[in-house]
Amino acid sequence: MSETQSGELFCGVDLGGTSAKLGLADATGKLVCQDSFSTQTDGNPETVIALIGACCKAMLERVGKSSNASLSGLGMGVPGLVDVKTGVTKFLPNLPTQWRDVPVAKRLGELLGCPVRLMNDARTATLGELRFGCGRGHSDLTFAFFSIGTGIGGGIAINGQIHLGPLGAAGELGHQTILPYGPSCGCGNRGCLETLASGPAIAAEGVRLVRMGLAPRLREITQGDADRVTTETMGQAAEEDPLVAEAINQAAEFIGIAAANVVSILHPDRIVLGGGVSHLGPRLTEPVKRVIGQRVGMFPTDKIVVECSQLGSEAGLRGAIALATDWKSVVLQY
Repeated sequence: MSETQSGELFCGVDLGGTSAKLGLADATGKLVCQDSFSTQTDGNPETVIALIGACCKAMLERVGKSSNASLSGLGMGVPGLVDVKTGVTKFLPNLPTQWRDVPVAKRLGELLGCPVRLMNDARTATLGELRFGCGRGHSDLTFAFFSIGTGIGGGIAINGQIHLGPLGAAGELGHQTILPYGPSCGCGNRGCLETLASGPAIAAEGVRLVRMGLAPRLREITQGDADRVTTETMGQAAEEDPLVAEAINQAAEFIGIAAANVVSILHPDRIVLGGGVSHLGPRLTEPVKRVIGQRVGMFPTDKIVVECSQLGSEAGLRGAIALATDWKSVVLQY
């Protein structure tokens, strides 16, 4: 743990369906302390809110003994829909009770005595990339961020600011229709990108290949256990199993179609791929770049950078810290 020379500290919270990651940072965004806890509690949002408050206070005590620190603000990314103006969660599908109409910002503000801002977790990760990743050193960068994991979320930065829209919901890149009559999606649509290229969608194809005896290397790696088929094990097997490589490539091409749509609308400087599936690296970025070039014909796309997140799994936490320190300067809100 390092200490900050200033007494001003900010807290970032990356709230997930199974755990919460927290960090304290100084006004520049430099992390000075981190912690985490399980969100698998009694199902009551108030329990998790109380745990966040207690964890923040414990971290402050750790730092404050020698730095005289006080909490100046808290930013929090949440896995679902939130009213960014009021800090009231509307629908967090992966948490017990789904946190409908919970005044999280108000509760935490009362516990900690500081301003509290909430934003969707994918938009928060986009903010992390903007401030501490690909956007660092660029004041007017425009990019789209695809968060590819259990689902597919996203966010959009325009000229150095996060674009949120009236409800804070702009950037749901995973819910573009890619196949009009494709698989049903949890959002109510059919053929969303999320149904075709999320981690579970890619792994499902790996399971099918193993069960049909078409992926001997993947079967060897997983010892024939379908529960061990993940995008990680598929990435390991792809060099020797051509059909596994093709399954990953197909998902990447679907992402490429979605990215091409975004490029046609936004003409961004970059397309950034984050989330747990981004470990596949060039197996994702190269097909995405190729498909963008094939499907966008109205202007050159060769200068559009397609890359994986520079922050990896830390994007959400770093974005939550930026949400606390620089809300007004980086978030384009309505």
